[in-house]
Amino acid sequence: MNRTEYYNYIDEKLHTLALRIDTNGKLNMLHLHMHSESFYLHLLNLLYGYKLENLNKSLQNVAAIDLIDHKNKIIIQVSATSTKAKVESALEKKIIKQFPSYKFMFLSISKNASKLRNNNFRNPHGISFSPASDILDVKSILNEVLQKDMTAQKGVYALIRDELGNEVDVVKLNSNLAMIINILAKEKWSDDCQSDPVHKFEINRKISHNQLNKAKDLIEEYSLYHGKVDSKYSEFDSMASNKSSSVLATIKREYIKVKDTGSSDDVFFSVIDVLKTKVVESANYSQIPIDELELCLDILVVDAFIRCKIMENPEGYKYAAS
Repeated sequence: MNRTEYYNYIDEKLHTLALRIDTNGKLNMLHLHMHSESFYLHLLNLLYGYKLENLNKSLQNVAAIDLIDHKNKIIIQVSATSTKAKVESALEKKIIKQFPSYKFMFLSISKNASKLRNNNFRNPHGISFSPASDILDVKSILNEVLQKDMTAQKGVYALIRDELGNEVDVVKLNSNLAMIINILAKEKWSDDCQSDPVHKFEINRKISHNQLNKAKDLIEEYSLYHGKVDSKYSEFDSMASNKSSSVLATIKREYIKVKDTGSSDDVFFSVIDVLKTKVVESANYSQIPIDELELCLDILVVDAFIRCKIMENPEGYKYAAS
C-alpha cells in the first residue's frame, strides 16, 4: 500500500469513528467516548511524541482533563462537543489550578474545530492555552499525518488498522490522468518543440507572487512546452468531451488538499508526488521509466500552474495562452 492509500485509509477510519460518536445514543456514546480517549492517547503519542496517559487511571471521573503528559506538561480534554462553552467550562474547573505549569489542549473528536480556534476564551486560572495550535480535530491530525514520512505513516496505519478496522482493498481503475501521461510519454520533449508563452512576464509575476524558489527553474524551463501541451490536450479532447477538463480538475483537487501543508515550493512538489502515485495506481497506465514519468508530470503540472489550476494568482494575472 502506498502513501496516498495509507492517508486515505486513515482519513476514512477517523471520520467513521467521528460519525459513530456523533450519531449514536447516549449509552453507546459513552462507551465510544471511552474507547476514543484510549485510541487518541496512543495516536497522539505516536504522531507528536507525547507521553500521554489516561488521568482516570489515578483520579476517577476528573472533570476537564482526560489525558495527561507529565514529561511534556500537557493536559488534554477529549470531547465530542466542540463549542466555546465546552472549552471554557473545562478551563474554569478548579482542577486546572493543580497544573499551573502545564499546557491545556482540547481535542474535538466528532466535529471540525476550525471555527472554534478563532474564538477568545475565558481562562480564569491562566493556564497556557493557544486556541490556534492547542485545539485539535480530525482535520488537523490528518494534516499532521500527511507531513510524516512513509515509515511514520505505516506506524499510524498499523495502529488504526488494529484499533478500528481491516486493511482497505484497493482496486485499480482507469483514469484520464494516466491516459494523458501515456500520450505525453510518446512525445519528444526537445528544444525544437519549445516556444515562449504569450505572457512570459505574467508567469514570472506568478512565480514571484507565490515565492517559488526551488520550483522557479522548473517552471521557467517547462513553461516553454505549454503550447505543445495545449495541442495534446486538444487531441485528447477529440476522443471525448471533458477529458482535459477532468485532468485539470484532478490536479486542482490535489493542490487544494495540500495547499496549507507547507511552503509554496513544498506544495508544488507535493502535487507532483501525489499525481505520480495516482498515475502508477491507474489500471490504464502504460509503464515507462520513472524519469520519463517524472518529466511528463513536471510538464503537466507546470502547464496547470500557467492555467490557474494551482498556486495563487497575482492580481490581474493573465492566463498565458490567452
